[in-house]
Amino acid sequence: MPAYSFEALDAQGQTRKGVMEADTARAARSLLRAQSLVPLAVEPLAAAAGGRTGFGAGLLAPRVFNGTQLAVWTRQLAGLVGSGLPLERALTALADEAETETQRNLVAALRAEVNAGAAFARALALHPREFSDIYVAVIGAGEHSGNLGLVLERLADDLEAQQALRSKLIGAALYPAIVTCVAIAIVMFLVGYVVPQVANVFAGSKQALPLLTVAMLAISGFVRQYGIYLLIAILLIAIGARIALASEPFRLKFDAAWLQLPMIGRLARGYNAARFAGTLAMLAAAGVPILKALQAAAETLHNRAMRADALDALVLVREGAPLASALAQKKRFPGLVGMFARLGEQTGRLPAMLERAAAQLGAEVQRRAMHLATVLEPALIVVMGLVVMLIVLAVMLPIIQLNQLVK
Repeated sequence: MPAYSFEALDAQGQTRKGVMEADTARAARSLLRAQSLVPLAVEPLAAAAGGRTGFGAGLLAPRVFNGTQLAVWTRQLAGLVGSGLPLERALTALADEAETETQRNLVAALRAEVNAGAAFARALALHPREFSDIYVAVIGAGEHSGNLGLVLERLADDLEAQQALRSKLIGAALYPAIVTCVAIAIVMFLVGYVVPQVANVFAGSKQALPLLTVAMLAISGFVRQYGIYLLIAILLIAIGARIALASEPFRLKFDAAWLQLPMIGRLARGYNAARFAGTLAMLAAAGVPILKALQAAAETLHNRAMRADALDALVLVREGAPLASALAQKKRFPGLVGMFARLGEQTGRLPAMLERAAAQLGAEVQRRAMHLATVLEPALIVVMGLVVMLIVLAVMLPIIQLNQLVK
């Protein structure tokens, strides 16, 4: 039975909003009138729950769940289902406790699909912007195996681990990014405003200015005269790079070159490998066939070069090669993944071994990110100090020179 969101007036003239299930919108209005309510608007819930399509809905409409909210929601659903509560009642409870109206509408739409006889995975698949293919595949495997509560727990663990790793990386990069932006703003202010003021003071003087001051004045003049064109050029380069990265062959070469960078390359390789191993472990533990699990795990890789290697490994596994040997042939993947995959295949505990590999890779990525941030922070401060010192010297040297002439 489909669900509808409604807005109606009660006997006191107050507006009431909510969600109800009915065969048609007309039946929903009749049910509202039977409750002494005057219906103002009755809309299918799919439109309010993220089921819209089109340019505006796809690009401008915000997602109902962000990464953290989806992890929390999955954990709550796992707790309710794991305690023995039927799925329909668990969704009802989550709809009542939803923080926002859009979340309430989405959960109510899922509940309506489940009440109509659809599988939970199929109901989730109707909202691809909110639930990825991997999320739907894991839920489908849990329903098929009859261990939905356990699968939801593992899915929540995986989502929380991904969010924790992403938060660590963002936190490590935040301070250097702020220092860089502040440094650029200060330098632009000094070069664009302070240095020209000094030039005006000494414009009438027939004394030759110091070489550093002359160079700084030249830079200042260039920035003031051509700064807008330089900004436009930077924007055009950024747009061109974005268009070029949309091309699959260029993106593949760019990502392969990115992995070769001294420190950032190892960080990117570890992050993608941790995500790949964690997703593959979760899908294998949920009972998803290894070929389908490999396909889904490969799609989670942001680096196209590593994704191509994962898909090549999928072809080798399909032809009969062990997973460990297939991954070992791909040098872009850390050897830790192949080693733990081999141990898992030998002991019959592949999901557990892959999960351990993902944990170790994630910890290594966090350690490297914090080390990189620790190195960058003082380096950026030193560079900023040197640039500001040069600008201050360019301003002070003419004053010192003039003072010596007066004496």
